[in-house]
Amino acid sequence: MQVNLIDGLLEEGEKQRAEQVLNACVHCGFCTATCPTYLQQRNELDSPRGRIYLVKEMLERGEATKATREHLDRCLTCLSCETTCPSGVEYHKLVAIGRHTIERLAPRGKLDILVRWGLRKLMVTRGLFASLLGVGRLFSGLLPAKMRRVYFPEGQRLDVKPDLESVAAPGNPLQKGTVLIVRGCVQPALRPQTDLALSKILAHCGVPIAESTFASCCGAASFHTSGEEEARRLARTNIDGWWRLNQGSDGPVLRAIISTASGCGVHLKDYPHLLQDDAEYRDKAIQLASLVKDPVELLEEVFSETAPVLSSAALEQRLAFHCPCTLQHGQGLNQHVERLLGGLGITLPTIADSHLCCGSAGTYSILQPLMSERLREQKLAHLLATDPDTVITANIGCQLYLQGGTEKPVRHWLEIVADALPVPKM
Repeated sequence: MQVNLIDGLLEEGEKQRAEQVLNACVHCGFCTATCPTYLQQRNELDSPRGRIYLVKEMLERGEATKATREHLDRCLTCLSCETTCPSGVEYHKLVAIGRHTIERLAPRGKLDILVRWGLRKLMVTRGLFASLLGVGRLFSGLLPAKMRRVYFPEGQRLDVKPDLESVAAPGNPLQKGTVLIVRGCVQPALRPQTDLALSKILAHCGVPIAESTFASCCGAASFHTSGEEEARRLARTNIDGWWRLNQGSDGPVLRAIISTASGCGVHLKDYPHLLQDDAEYRDKAIQLASLVKDPVELLEEVFSETAPVLSSAALEQRLAFHCPCTLQHGQGLNQHVERLLGGLGITLPTIADSHLCCGSAGTYSILQPLMSERLREQKLAHLLATDPDTVITANIGCQLYLQGGTEKPVRHWLEIVADALPVPKM
């Protein structure tokens, strides 16, 4: 592809990255076969290839339209196209540059800006979401059944909190080999049992654990709602805290940094890209990102040393696993959960079109509800066709969004393992 980006529109580093991605694309069209929005719309501009053309045109002319922004907004950033692409095009880097640039060239309306600002503040303001949820709980009986399933599930304990070593006190040293659990912004309030499940599994296997208490959000929500600088600020806050924790008297102490939400995990792993133009934080981001692992990566290591024997009841459940895009495409861990559970004796059925997004995609389900609901309906049809007792997944966003579309319980796969662990002898 001949690329002639205009000068002055992008910073030099961004310009070089955009040119690199544009030059890698050979327009083969393989991406259209696995792009959820193209398969729904059958519109070339709603495919990765079409959006690459739109961004190229914008960066060469220095102009953009509302239509250009709408097609970029409609992208789920599920990265199915990157898994499919034979040329290794890093599409997510280009679409991030395109979205950042279009905010200047085709500004949003006041209502759109306000909605995105509100979503960011809801996520990044510590305790705000939990406080609002507490108020909503007082009136939960008046809500539709679908909303109660998602936000106020029956039987969920409100006082659940993982029994983690406190890391809030300054000068509190961690023992070598500690796993640091990043609790995130909404999951502690909505599904606290997920982190509890991981802590229970690791404690059963004798792995020391601690909690990250620095930023309440990884920054992904900000990054995808026109708040790139806020996302970088949150990343720096996390990095500063983790860097201090990892400094032991005889070297680094952390074995891994873990988020039980695969959507947060993929963003944490992307900190080196997010901060690559930041001379002060670039190297720290690279070092700490090398410690970020999805729970399945960590448990593959742990179980290779000492695999638990699960109760027979767990092996008799009928489960259907939805592998989030952030796990299979973003982190490249497709089939890892299935293999791990299979090694524990849990058999999972094959799900049709398992590579396609469920429609959650962070804040996408709020900002693009029509497309999102169509994708959820399609995903649930494939999952429920296997007649499961429970649907399991690996990301809080997918979990909540799927739960809004079915009465079948939707849980994190870690809960299934934790519930089936043998009861410790007193």
